[in-house]
Amino acid sequence: MIKKLGLAFVFLIIIGGFYFLGWGQFFRLDYLQTHLALYQIQYELNPLLIQGAFCLIYILVTATSLPGAALLTLLGGALFPIWLGFLLVSFSSTIGASLAFLTSRYLFRSVIEKKFKKPFDIINQAVEKEGSFYLLAMRLNPAFPFFVINLVMGLTRMRLVPYFFFSQLGMIPGTLAFVNAGRNLSEIKSLNGLVSFPFLVSLAILGVLPLVLKKLIEFLRARKFLKTFPKPRKFDYNAIVIGAGAAGLVSAYIGQVLKAKVAMIEKAQPGGDCLNFGCVPSKSLLHLGQLVHGMRQANSLGLIKSSERVEPIDFQVVKKTIRKAIQDIEPHDSFQRYRSLNVDCYSGTAQVISPYEVSVGGKTLSTKNIILATGASPITPAWPGISNVKSVTSETIWDLESLPKKLLVCGGGPIGCEMAQAFQRLGSQVTLIERNKSILQQGDPKASALLAEKLRSEGVNLLLETTAQEFKSASELLVSQQNGSTVTIDFDVVLFALGRKPRTQGFGLENLGLEYNPNGTLKVNAYLQTKYQNIYACGDLAGPYQLTHVCAHQAWYAAVNSLLGVFKKFAADYRVIPQVTYTDPEIASVGRTEAELTKEEIAFDVTVYHMSDLDRAITDLCAEGFVKVFTKKDSDQILGAVVAHKRASEILQEITFAMKWNLGLGKIMATIHPYPTYSEANKMLAGQWRQKRQPTRALKLLERYFRWQRGSSDSDLLG
Repeated sequence: MIKKLGLAFVFLIIIGGFYFLGWGQFFRLDYLQTHLALYQIQYELNPLLIQGAFCLIYILVTATSLPGAALLTLLGGALFPIWLGFLLVSFSSTIGASLAFLTSRYLFRSVIEKKFKKPFDIINQAVEKEGSFYLLAMRLNPAFPFFVINLVMGLTRMRLVPYFFFSQLGMIPGTLAFVNAGRNLSEIKSLNGLVSFPFLVSLAILGVLPLVLKKLIEFLRARKFLKTFPKPRKFDYNAIVIGAGAAGLVSAYIGQVLKAKVAMIEKAQPGGDCLNFGCVPSKSLLHLGQLVHGMRQANSLGLIKSSERVEPIDFQVVKKTIRKAIQDIEPHDSFQRYRSLNVDCYSGTAQVISPYEVSVGGKTLSTKNIILATGASPITPAWPGISNVKSVTSETIWDLESLPKKLLVCGGGPIGCEMAQAFQRLGSQVTLIERNKSILQQGDPKASALLAEKLRSEGVNLLLETTAQEFKSASELLVSQQNGSTVTIDFDVVLFALGRKPRTQGFGLENLGLEYNPNGTLKVNAYLQTKYQNIYACGDLAGPYQLTHVCAHQAWYAAVNSLLGVFKKFAADYRVIPQVTYTDPEIASVGRTEAELTKEEIAFDVTVYHMSDLDRAITDLCAEGFVKVFTKKDSDQILGAVVAHKRASEILQEITFAMKWNLGLGKIMATIHPYPTYSEANKMLAGQWRQKRQPTRALKLLERYFRWQRGSSDSDLLG
């Protein structure tokens, strides 16, 4: 800290001397013209000394961001031969700019990064990828003051060597022009006359060249990958979509809305995981579990006359009800519907032959673009003894013919928690093991704790910080716990809910040399393009979220960019992504978590509203839970929210809408909400936020005014 203060003090002395001690007179045009002859004589007598002094002064001026660099450049052209003047000015200006760059970094970067961490993380990512191009463009363009570039770039994480190189490269045209003009220094009347409008326009056009070059390089790079594949003279389709899940269906739908000719290929059932194995059957199962749980609650309240326990449920009725839910929704995602929308639908496994050709069922189809939406599949571990046990995943659990008496769930994420609660309520004895300290590890700790308490209260044997070791038999799993002890868990069926991996095998993708991220997702750019400019990926295959609504969200970008990208491309927007775990209570969130805000060192306020205070929750006997909102410090701008309640997914939507359109808590508070509803929780929370920020001085003045209006005082009221 002392070193920083010392350096800042030195800079203040130099800058103060320039503006207040008269040092600035040495950098006026008339002064240089008057003393030019003297400088030339000194140069003839001591060339090396004058060259060194010139360089030192130039470096000092640019390092301290003082005005005068342009005049010194002219002086370099007047004093030295043009080639020497150019070299001295070029290296001196770049060295000075680099010193200013390092000074800005040393003095200010840590403070600025701490205060504006999120924006600067985004800027640093852009600088890491394309910073050299943008720096070169700014150096070539006179619209960007050079000292501002030095100071701002110093705040980023750009490395010094590329900064030096591209700065020097970018300043070549301007340096040459000014050094050449300096040969007639004595005749120049003002810098305004020197820097003409055509000259500025020329440099501005020159400044655009790096960006044009960048686009050209991207185009050539993309062409390089496509070059090895023969391009058909004409195409059967504008786009072929591989996969008929959430991402694929929406991609095909958008394509037909735009009147493009689109084909869709699916090897299994249309609707993908969401319809057949995920969202639809799981929510139907959760609802049935809720009905049984409601019967038990009614029994405990004395509303119905029955035995103490609900009779065992008929699991075949459960399966029949789930199948009916799938069948009722199935027409929305069917090939029949999409064929009626003029989408050509093919059943079979797609094989990508080239970026322009896809085969299915022995038929080869040509296409201008390919959209990959192959989804993801459950992860099955390679634990010792696994081949001897009856195991299921989120895809195969629906094939069970009877309700397991003892169900072991491995994994405390959303799928594991949902299935554990549903089967426990239907009559299974469920044990859930999770290796972390809490379930829903990435979520809000308070919400996770609330759900854990609820699961345990309903009879789920929840074992945290528990790691599987091996299956000792077809019905026993040996696990180790945090305290070092080992326990054997008995079960009839084990459900693996350990995450999902993208489907990349079996589609011919390995023949294209596509690039993948460490987590197995296909590497795409902001526009969802792979390394081939006409092959796009969306949904679980691309990540970063494995959520049906995000798959549909990405599908819009993939479809529009693939079909209309020649005119305009859109970067996928992930700023406001809601997420819900559909347990009871539901755990819903949007935006940043409290942990993320703390890690990013963003100043924020927390407002919590407890549902035990909401009238509608009290009448419905579900007053447990809360709404928690994170707002920017001393502002009503919403940064994130967590809702833990039976109706959390519905309560969250108003907050999501507000975040999307930059509406603060004040707007929510000013909105009329019908009474009694669950959405009132948001209004109540906004009221709490406002109450903490009451204008106390104004209210005290009002209190005095009303007391005066009554013609009384506090002592009068007290008698």
